[in-house]
Amino acid sequence: MSLEKIVCLASGGMDSATLLYHLLDAGHEVKTISFHYGQRHARELDAARQIAAIVGVEHVVADLRAIGPLLGDNALTCSETSVPHGHYEAESMKATVVPNRNMIMLSVAVGWALAQRFDAVAYGAHSGDHAIYPDCRPEFAEALDQAVRLCDWHGMKLLRPFVAMDKGSIAVRGAELGVPFHLTWTCYEGGRLHCGRCGACCERREAFTANNLDDPTEYQS
Repeated sequence: MSLEKIVCLASGGMDSATLLYHLLDAGHEVKTISFHYGQRHARELDAARQIAAIVGVEHVVADLRAIGPLLGDNALTCSETSVPHGHYEAESMKATVVPNRNMIMLSVAVGWALAQRFDAVAYGAHSGDHAIYPDCRPEFAEALDQAVRLCDWHGMKLLRPFVAMDKGSIAVRGAELGVPFHLTWTCYEGGRLHCGRCGACCERREAFTANNLDDPTEYQS
């Protein structure tokens, strides 16, 4: 792969942090973008900011809070809707779906990338997300990639190098690259510590334990 200028979506979690390190390891020029969309776990933005600072890349936060009320009731942006506990594949986890979230965020990221004459936008969707989040499926990414290539005269593409990997494989790759997992934030609750009960926490914990990796996370339970 030729060296490219890439905007990387940065949620502050394990996957996007590993993606950032993965892209830098390949020699690409990278900038990161995060989104404040009224999520209860907005502390993830601080995690994304810290990680970008460590590797010395530009990081911006796009404020999308104004559209929050348009996206209905869901556990991530509505304080009256409880975050479900248990594994991602449980039916209850659909309460964490924010309608069209990835398309909205990726569209903003593509706009920023185009304005800077960058070559691509990358995000860390992986196979473990497919069951719950329609906008993490390979079919969605492929369709959006085609749209991105047509949206401007300047060439642009959508990269999703982890789309066929599970979170455990991403954790292994991150460990190889020296990703500071202790700084990443995954929990949907957004408390002082990871709750250890929501689907995001369950998957995070399993990614470490299943691959015999040290888990630096302090969980409430």
